[in-house]
Amino acid sequence: MKREQNHRWAAYGRYGLVVLLTLAAVQNTASSAGGHYDGVRTAVALACGLALLLRRGPWWLAPALTTAAAGVWGWPMLPLLLLALFDLAARRRTLAAVVCAAVALTANAVLHPAVSLWSPQPYGSALFVLLAVVAGLWMGNRRRLVEALDAQVEHLRTERELREQAARMAERSAIAAEMHDVLAHRLSLIALHTGVLATKRDALPDPVIERLSLLRTASTEALTDLRDVLGALRTDTSAGTDPPAPALRDVEEMIEQARAAGQVIDTMVEGSPEQAPAAHRLAVYRLVQEALTNARKHAPDAPVRVRIDYGPPATLIEVTNPPGTDLHGAQAVPSGFGLIGLRERVDSLGGHLNAGPGGAGTWRLAARIPHPTTEQNGPRT
Repeated sequence: MKREQNHRWAAYGRYGLVVLLTLAAVQNTASSAGGHYDGVRTAVALACGLALLLRRGPWWLAPALTTAAAGVWGWPMLPLLLLALFDLAARRRTLAAVVCAAVALTANAVLHPAVSLWSPQPYGSALFVLLAVVAGLWMGNRRRLVEALDAQVEHLRTERELREQAARMAERSAIAAEMHDVLAHRLSLIALHTGVLATKRDALPDPVIERLSLLRTASTEALTDLRDVLGALRTDTSAGTDPPAPALRDVEEMIEQARAAGQVIDTMVEGSPEQAPAAHRLAVYRLVQEALTNARKHAPDAPVRVRIDYGPPATLIEVTNPPGTDLHGAQAVPSGFGLIGLRERVDSLGGHLNAGPGGAGTWRLAARIPHPTTEQNGPRT
């Protein structure tokens, strides 16, 4: 929108300049003709101005008219000729601009009009013509450079949006796979045990058998619905080529592996992982993993502080690290899109994620994921 508005104002400015130069040419030609405005010179000046205003006509019309007018009458038509030469040079028609300038100067040298382009200074008009051509070349190159940069910025913006979308979809697919592994196992156990109990018909009352059958049917249908819903979130068509992600991962084991690789990590864990739902534990693993990876990339020599609180009422994760001393190596590593997928994961669990500067040059990643309420999950046993 802003770019279109700038183009519109530039067009208005050009129209105003053409009108002003045309009126000046009419005034100058009338002065050189004894103050008469109804002569051929006035009509030619108006025709040149009209040709310069037309943007959809033949490209050679305005240069031809202004060259002929300046070649015959000299200085009064020079401003219009300079504008035509500027337009030619800006449109990469440098040869045409040089030819028009040479024709106008040669015609003045042959015809000797009253106000020649070669007077009062022999080389004054030639310098103006050269300046108009050079200015047109510079403006045309600058305009094309700006357009190329705008197109490149638009391409990069579209590419970034596509990468962000791909990161979100990949994280959704990972969430679907992990939740399927966790919930499908538990629902399968419920269906199995209720089916075994339902076979003991002789030892159980009829209402209990009926409830067990209903429970087994509901768990089986829930397992089918779960596979359908989570299957819709999967975007990897070649899932058979990749090994399935483990259902629950050990955060402590991952931290120990990072320490073994030389990373300094200070951990503080409150509560027990069993207090948080399985989806929260998966999110904790991914958040800590991403934070440690980013710390290794951007501040490889800085210590990392990890704090995890399994709650309830919410699971809290906070990872901070100061800036590293190897600034050159840190700046050479490009940023990825892992945080976009993590934000998608945390948002899907009803929480929020903050990642950014934490003051004094530190970097802070913090997330809060509320636990499901009793009304949502039913009573716990």
